[in-house]
Amino acid sequence: MVDFQVFNSRKLRSDSLIGSFKFDVGAVFDAAQHSILHKWLLLSDPEDSMAGPKGYLKVCASVLGPGDQAPSFKVEDDDSEDIEANLLRPAGVSLRPGYFRLRLFKGEDIPRMDSAFMQGVKKFFKIGEEKKELVDPYLIFSFAGKELKSETKYNNDHPDWNQEMRLGFMFPSMCENIKLQMFDWDRITDDDAIGTFHLPISQISSPGESGFLPSFGPCFVNFYGAPREFSDLADEFEYLNLGKGEGAAYRGRVLIEMSTQLGEFPEVPIDEINNDEVLRIQKFMRRRKYKLHAAFLSSTMISAVDAPVEFEVSIGNYGNKLDEYVDPCASTTQPTNAVFDGSYYYFLPWGDTKPCVVIDSHWEDISFRLETINLINGIVTKLEANLARVNVAIQSKQPIPEQAQLLISLLDELVADCGKPLPEPITGQHQQTDLDRLTREYRQSEFLYLVGEASKLRDNATIMSEAVQEVEGYLAALRNMSHEPQNSMPDVVIWMISGEDRIAYCRIPANELLYSSNPEYAGKNCGKLQTLLLKYPGFKAKKDNKYEIPAMLRIKLWLGLEKDEMEWHRMQTEGELAVFAETYENQATILGNWVTRGPTMTRPKWSDNTGKMKLPKDKFAPPPGWKWLGDWYVSPELSLLFEKDSGHKTFLEDVFECHSRIPGMAWGPSSSRPYTDIKGDESVAKDQFPLPEGWKWDDTWEVDLNRACDEDGWEYAVEATLGGYGAVEKTYHLCRRKRWVRSRTMVMDVKQQKKKEKQKEAASEGWEYAPLFNMQFHAKERKMDLVRRRRWHRKMVAEVPGASCFFNVQTDGKDDDDDKYAAAMTAPRMFLTFKKPNKYQLRAYVYQARDLMAADKSGLSDPYARVCFHTQSQVTEKLKKTLCPTWDQTLLFDEVEIHGDPNDLQRQPPKIVIEIFDHDQFGENEFLGRVSAEPIVKLDPSDPRVPALQWYEIKRWNSYAGELLASFELYADTQDLPFYPPKRGELYIVPSGIRPVMQRTAIEVLSWGMRNMKKYQLASVTSPCVEFEIGGHMLKTKVIKDTKKSPNYDEPLLFFDVLLPKEELYMPPMNIKVRDHRQFGRKPAVGHCVLKSLEEFRVNPLAIEGATDDSQKPQPPTTEVQIEPAAADAGPPGEHVIDMPATDGATKKEDEESVNLLIDAPQEPVLGSAPEGTPAAPAVPPADGTPVPAVAQVEDTLMTEMDWWSKYYASTGDLEKCKQYVEKGYETIQVYDKELENVNPDHNGFNDFCSSFELNRGKDSDDEESDVVGELKGTFRVYPLPGDPNIPLPDKVLVNLPPSTPEPCIIRVYVIKAMDLQPGDPSGLADPFLSIRLGKAKIDTDDNYVPNSINPVFGNMFELEETLPLYKDLTIKVKDYDLFTSNDTIGETVIDLENRLLTKHRATCGLAQTYCTSGPNQWRDCQTPKEILEQQCLRKGLEPPTYYGNNGVKVGTRVFNLGDFEKNAVLRSDLGPPEERLALHVVNTMDLVPEHIETRPLYNTLQPGIEQGRIQLWVDIFPKSLGPPGLPVDISPRQPKKFVLRCIIWNTVDVVLDEESFTGEQMSDIYVKGWLSGIDDKQRTDIHYRSLDGDGNFNWRMVFPFEYMPAEQKMVVRKKEHFFSLDKTEERLPAKLVIQIWDNDKFSADDFLGVLELDLNNMPKPVKRSGSCKLSQLPTMDNPGGIKLVSLFEQKRFKGFWPCYNETPEGKRELTGKVEMELEVVTEEEAELRPAAKAQDEPNMNPHLDPPKRPETSFLWFMSPWKTFKFIIWRRYKWYFFGLLLFILIVLLVVLFLYSFPGASMDKIFSSI
Repeated sequence: MVDFQVFNSRKLRSDSLIGSFKFDVGAVFDAAQHSILHKWLLLSDPEDSMAGPKGYLKVCASVLGPGDQAPSFKVEDDDSEDIEANLLRPAGVSLRPGYFRLRLFKGEDIPRMDSAFMQGVKKFFKIGEEKKELVDPYLIFSFAGKELKSETKYNNDHPDWNQEMRLGFMFPSMCENIKLQMFDWDRITDDDAIGTFHLPISQISSPGESGFLPSFGPCFVNFYGAPREFSDLADEFEYLNLGKGEGAAYRGRVLIEMSTQLGEFPEVPIDEINNDEVLRIQKFMRRRKYKLHAAFLSSTMISAVDAPVEFEVSIGNYGNKLDEYVDPCASTTQPTNAVFDGSYYYFLPWGDTKPCVVIDSHWEDISFRLETINLINGIVTKLEANLARVNVAIQSKQPIPEQAQLLISLLDELVADCGKPLPEPITGQHQQTDLDRLTREYRQSEFLYLVGEASKLRDNATIMSEAVQEVEGYLAALRNMSHEPQNSMPDVVIWMISGEDRIAYCRIPANELLYSSNPEYAGKNCGKLQTLLLKYPGFKAKKDNKYEIPAMLRIKLWLGLEKDEMEWHRMQTEGELAVFAETYENQATILGNWVTRGPTMTRPKWSDNTGKMKLPKDKFAPPPGWKWLGDWYVSPELSLLFEKDSGHKTFLEDVFECHSRIPGMAWGPSSSRPYTDIKGDESVAKDQFPLPEGWKWDDTWEVDLNRACDEDGWEYAVEATLGGYGAVEKTYHLCRRKRWVRSRTMVMDVKQQKKKEKQKEAASEGWEYAPLFNMQFHAKERKMDLVRRRRWHRKMVAEVPGASCFFNVQTDGKDDDDDKYAAAMTAPRMFLTFKKPNKYQLRAYVYQARDLMAADKSGLSDPYARVCFHTQSQVTEKLKKTLCPTWDQTLLFDEVEIHGDPNDLQRQPPKIVIEIFDHDQFGENEFLGRVSAEPIVKLDPSDPRVPALQWYEIKRWNSYAGELLASFELYADTQDLPFYPPKRGELYIVPSGIRPVMQRTAIEVLSWGMRNMKKYQLASVTSPCVEFEIGGHMLKTKVIKDTKKSPNYDEPLLFFDVLLPKEELYMPPMNIKVRDHRQFGRKPAVGHCVLKSLEEFRVNPLAIEGATDDSQKPQPPTTEVQIEPAAADAGPPGEHVIDMPATDGATKKEDEESVNLLIDAPQEPVLGSAPEGTPAAPAVPPADGTPVPAVAQVEDTLMTEMDWWSKYYASTGDLEKCKQYVEKGYETIQVYDKELENVNPDHNGFNDFCSSFELNRGKDSDDEESDVVGELKGTFRVYPLPGDPNIPLPDKVLVNLPPSTPEPCIIRVYVIKAMDLQPGDPSGLADPFLSIRLGKAKIDTDDNYVPNSINPVFGNMFELEETLPLYKDLTIKVKDYDLFTSNDTIGETVIDLENRLLTKHRATCGLAQTYCTSGPNQWRDCQTPKEILEQQCLRKGLEPPTYYGNNGVKVGTRVFNLGDFEKNAVLRSDLGPPEERLALHVVNTMDLVPEHIETRPLYNTLQPGIEQGRIQLWVDIFPKSLGPPGLPVDISPRQPKKFVLRCIIWNTVDVVLDEESFTGEQMSDIYVKGWLSGIDDKQRTDIHYRSLDGDGNFNWRMVFPFEYMPAEQKMVVRKKEHFFSLDKTEERLPAKLVIQIWDNDKFSADDFLGVLELDLNNMPKPVKRSGSCKLSQLPTMDNPGGIKLVSLFEQKRFKGFWPCYNETPEGKRELTGKVEMELEVVTEEEAELRPAAKAQDEPNMNPHLDPPKRPETSFLWFMSPWKTFKFIIWRRYKWYFFGLLLFILIVLLVVLFLYSFPGASMDKIFSSI
């Protein structure tokens, strides 16, 4: 059974079960592909199946057979699955039928979806009907894999469906979303999706006793998807209409109402709604007029620079500029060309006039709903901020009272917030639905619950972590309530439009902008300044690798009822809100004259900016309630005021020198245009090129050769106007050009430049030029320009507040072109005009970054940061080849002009965007990530706040891409600004006070060696060195001469004495780079690694330096040891343990790690008692070493065998296989169920000596993991140093290192067995064998595979000799043997031998519990316990141990007694000398690896992450320098011994007579059958025929040879599984003899009479007499221990009577006979010495069997007719024969009498006559 259980982690274990689900593995196997994929499990209460569903769990499960591969578990699209069909329910849990009743009333604002081609054709031929809407909508209602389709409404963008759709389902359902999709019907092609809406069930229902069923509406639901504009071409964002990704545009809405009915499925799926219901919902369609205002204060980081940019604000379809069906409104900003900011980005130069828009719209009044979620969102925001402060206090380890105060303040504020009333619907203004009422009740109850829980927590909280978890639960509950499903008001969408193309957008929920008179109910951004980052629609950014932000807006938004519009105007206190009429004057050129007619004059003389609407400026009349203020004036496009070098401090001028030729002639200067610009327009000669005022030339004109040109810089083309230049000259080329470049630098003051721009603005005529009207306009007239335009504005002021400002322009047909235009509505332009901007200075302190992505093939990057703020941007310096750059740079943004109230700016500071790039010499720089931040605003330069550096997470495509350490502060630009930071060359650095506080720090580096280095550029890495860099300081190791001889460094220690940040938060990363030294001086970087933090390597210094005298230095602690008198038997007479004072050399250091790198300080036991957990030796010899006399014991060899397996089984608890071992009290071994590295978490995977740092190489990819090319073995120790350089440095921490030279070792690998292996054969089994690989050594045991087993017992020991760490990875594979094909790998495990060799926990050879010189626990280590103890003292920095006789030893300041460890121990002869035993006991108190067996999982690369089985083993490592190791342990599998069981069936007694002869006698033809259970060798006696009294005589011998393991008391049976099996399968079974008594039948099946089963190890004794043989002689299930059982293997022979029985139909035993037999078990050798054949064959010996003396009645009736007559017929029917004979005689006499009487009578008569 597979049991899935889901628990609540926030509850106690006893009460944490949510629900469970069980199913049989066979159910998975019987499924398709032996798998259940993406199935939902219905969780239920296992104690109460009627309690209903407790939840749902989606799982994939697969049963893998031999050679099978797991199917793909890739997650499918949830929308496409049939939920009900994928549901698995447990037995006893039922679901109720039900259905959703969705009432579909009407739709609105559905966009055009079809082409107007046919409609245009009909219009041309004046046929057909009136103009129709080009959309045929229908709705699909889907849930849980089922769906219903509504009626299609043809040619209707506002359909009235009035249909009721009933969709059946099983309640409760695990499906979360109801999906509504609107489609457009197409006659020929597939139907097109219009939009998708998801309605979460959790938001419209509530579980629990007080919950409610799903309910919704009547309410409109909004559909979103791709932009609304129709195109005959394929829409690249069509997938958005299907709900894949965030919808970028509003696409209509539908009025629906939904309810839930339980108990039955619907009879009719779709039905019409009656008129009464249609009338009922009319009140829910009441509309009110809303105003949406937006004021754009800045637009920066513009990505679209090819055409003028404008921004459109819309809500629903109101404000959609490009939709021809929408009335015009002031929803867009004026089109403006973007201007370069001087570094990289572009911005819109709006100057002092900020564009504003206003959109009128009509929506249902649902303010009570939106105000409710605004209130809850405000509570959530406060709680998140307060919780963040509490977490910061906890992380910074502030005092507990301060943490508690923050928590109490948080709870008090939460209680106050949850006590606020929820907004209520106003009668007559709001229409409340059932869901509104139910949701309100639910929220109120949740608020009351949170108030109670928070109050209780405030009074009872004691542990901060638990309290924080509770608060996080409150936060989750509030977030669950912060959703409003019945939000019929569409989102506000802001689009960036370039030309006629929509580029990027931003969606803002309407509730965030909604105005309310109650500030707590208003939207969080209503009328407030906010920064918006626009984004590309759908997946365009990632698909096209568009990393840039399309635009960043600084904007104010306000949404409210028209009656509240004045609140928006009251908020605009910083500038004047002005309204302007706008029109464009258009002209075309003919023969050099600008006119208003001509072929290129495709626009009216006066029009809007698109040219589609005729707007003569003299036809404008102020709207009612408005009046003119001033006359018309030219308002030039703002970008015209900026030169091409605006924003640049350096600029590169270029000019092209042009030549031409006649075919066959020489090149010469072009006669038409000798010099041109990049666009081909004529330019002045380079020598006459003007230098703008305020600039200076940096150098002379130079030819640009860094392009596709020849060696002289020429590029060639056929014709200059056609382009297509190439670098190679051809004979047909007639034109060529050369690019000259010259750089200039600005020297003019910024104020002078501004003044110059203002002068230019005053002189400008405002004309924009373009070749055609549909092309991009520019400021300077070019030769190809044929048209021009300029903008005119006229200001208006309102006379009547609230009056409409839309113009109704009416033309009279008297214009120049005599065309008649109908009346047109046009919207004015609105601006927020500021008198002057406020100036600020931004200081960006960019200190460093870490963990950046690798962008180059070398695995590194050349990073630099680009900082954008408002309309300026700057870059840091470019650092080469690093992933952790330290720029330490301050970027100064001077003269930053920001309009608006400085106080608003301080509350809502603008965002700063920092983008990280990798610099490339060729090609585009690669984007590494982006981060945004907000500066600290200081309006007063004396503001004491310090902008502390903090880490910002860098994101790339919403994924982690590193961290940036920076801070920012924004100063109001006054005369009292702080001094500039100090410089480093030409760059400003981060000033002191902000930059981290530096501290003299020591970093000890242990670079032990290189491991597993992969090839680089097809060559092996043989001579590497390592460069360590931190904080700008670098050290490198010496070069390894040849890693093939020694991969370790001869001098592995390096020492940094550097100034590093005192706080770990600011600590720079450690950069590790490996270089390989190759021929010709090449040193390529072959790998790198970045350590973000060295916190785990920090230690305390060994000594506190800087004290003036010894009295100020810390004194070593002294330990007074109270020594108790030694026990009487602890040693020789007269020897005592005395108090030994502590010596300086044995002083324990304060910091364990400061004593020694390799091992911790010993855990010293308390004197006078054995250390806790130390097993007492059960048997020891006398302490003086006197040998124990051997005790003569007479034991059978079968029962006294004790091998290593006895120790193993005693350790695993399988006591049946090791009884003698356990009885003797021998020690056990630790058997771990996991890898040795993971047994003790304190051992840290044996990485205590040095860690393994993975080295990477190559470019990081989003789809692939980093390429690991090797490992560096090493470690670090970090600690502070005295600030005074004259004070001597403390002692080093990394001391007493082992030799770094390679160490020849003997490695012994003991493999015990494998468990639960993955089958490899079709039989479901495998033929496993072992493959061991270490370096070049490889051992395979394919000749000794274990057949047909998935739990093989190997019992193999492999001894290898290798040099560590040349080859350190020991690979142990378990393979499946195949006769004809290659052997398959089942699984493998890898062991790092080097870590085990170097660890301080001594994992080379496990320490035994006792020191034995013989027996199964014989010492096998190459070091004696005394040598190990001495070595540990040396490594811990302690004095060598001092021994006091044989029973005492002093280690450090402690004295250990042997008697304390071996109290009440039994004498045993196999133990070693006392001093060795004492040393071993002391060593065992240290944290060293004990004698063990580890269990390691096996994995296969074909099925990564799936365990293929487990293997039990241990590994011993013996360095040859320590001497030869002891004898290896014999773990060979136990081999069975051959035995012969001789069973002589003498007689049977009282056998039931099962048959009745034809003469009516009860009888049986008895024979006895016998066999050993599990062996197919059944033997039977001959037949004792016609047993009339149940007795049978046989004298028959049965002989059963078998194999037996005495230690395990199991019989070994080997046999083939089936006919085609190549190998026999081994089984271990109890040695059980089965004796059965049968009745023989010749013409039917034999009848079973009785059975006797005897376990040869535990069998009942026989009885001597048959009368004493009863069923009570046998053990029963009810009383298994009531009968004394004996072992035939101990007794050798038994003879007597045993009862046989049969079971009645009631299951009771019934005596059916008794068998007298003799049992004897002999070994194979004894059987050869004392032979005996089966039955009575020769040799009939031991004993000799005579033929049975059976009664004469024992025969086969049809084989002996005479005996049959004599013993069957005559014996039973002889009197009948006598009677019959007498009767016959009488009859004959009578017959003779009757025959002779008449004659005799006649004779008598006649004779008498």
